[in-house]
Amino acid sequence: MDNRAEVKAFLSSRRAKITPEQAGLVLYSRNRRVPGLRRSEVADLAGVSVEYYSQLERGDLGGVSDSVLEALCRALQLDDAEREHLLDLARAAGPAPRRRRPVAQQIRPSVARLLELMTEVPALVQNERLDLLAVNPLGKALYAPLFADGTGPVNVARFNFLDPQARTFWGDWNRAAGDTVAMLRTAAGRDPYDKDLTDMIGELSTRSNDFRIRWGAHDVRLHRTGTKHIHHPLVGDVHLSYEVMDLPADDGLSLVVFTADAGSPSDSAIRLLGSWAATHDQAALASGPGDS
Repeated sequence: MDNRAEVKAFLSSRRAKITPEQAGLVLYSRNRRVPGLRRSEVADLAGVSVEYYSQLERGDLGGVSDSVLEALCRALQLDDAEREHLLDLARAAGPAPRRRRPVAQQIRPSVARLLELMTEVPALVQNERLDLLAVNPLGKALYAPLFADGTGPVNVARFNFLDPQARTFWGDWNRAAGDTVAMLRTAAGRDPYDKDLTDMIGELSTRSNDFRIRWGAHDVRLHRTGTKHIHHPLVGDVHLSYEVMDLPADDGLSLVVFTADAGSPSDSAIRLLGSWAATHDQAALASGPGDS
């Protein structure tokens, strides 16, 4: 990706999101022609000159100091994901940006064995492009619509924007779609040299207007923990907590585990799903009990 264009779009989009009131500024006139803060106001809040901030917002982060970056983070009230994204963009703008080693695509036997032993919770291993590289039986049962066509590799982003089933599979598709794009934007900032990721973003931007609009918002997020709301074709509505654990020995890969509150309807649904998955093939599971 074009680093300068990314920096310019990201900084200007974050500046537009903050009102003077949120920044603690006193307004002497209501006749403002820009949403959010002016460049001069960001410069004052960050303790730099207007000329220097304007240079940064034009995309020139090469050589910027850590102290200035941190001042920008405070001035723009960036959250953890936005702060890391800005630092990633700054690293990529350096005179000799270091390329990350290729993300592993093969699952080590010990990780595969770990998934195999996790029999009571859905679990999967994914990369930063949201390819599902390994899934335990209960995880495959939970994500059955993603595997319905029997071809691979399965990619969550492609499913969310190119498969009509995604609209009913997710309890809140808009949230799922926004989170997906924000995670891909984070990954792209972390590794702008990932050609497979860049190609996929280009494909989705071409084939999905919903993706293209969300991509233009320049939102980012860290995928660490939260709740998934799923409308499963077999067991109905399921509400699951998830935890994302990086695999330090496999750069770019993470283990995602889903759990339900003990004794909850979602817990019962997962147990039913496990029993069904143990006795039925995945095609029947994806279609629901009426078609098996």
